[in-house]
Amino acid sequence: MPKGFGGGMPPNMNQLMKQAQKMQKQMEEAQAQLEEKTLEVSAGGGVVKILVTGKKEIKELTIDPAAVDPEDVEMLQDLLISAVNEALRQAEEMAQKEMGKFMPAGMGGLGGMF
Repeated sequence: MPKGFGGGMPPNMNQLMKQAQKMQKQMEEAQAQLEEKTLEVSAGGGVVKILVTGKKEIKELTIDPAAVDPEDVEMLQDLLISAVNEALRQAEEMAQKEMGKFMPAGMGGLGGMF
């Protein structure tokens, strides 16, 4: 019977398990920290502002009254869409950067998994 397979895990397998558990704990901590982070994004020169979390949740939406023109609702809608999309893009980028620290080189964040 080959050495190391006599009924238990080889010593290096125990080491690997410990490393995997440590990495999992670090990832959970990083995700918790990411949830606490916020980004402020604006559109239209600051007339629309959005505060988004690392969980990609919008926490605050501010619209300057000057942007509210009953004759041009489409412009306000476009500003909101632009601000929301940019906020979500930046939140995704932040998440990729934080969680990418745990991915081996060349895995590229597992196709947007984080």
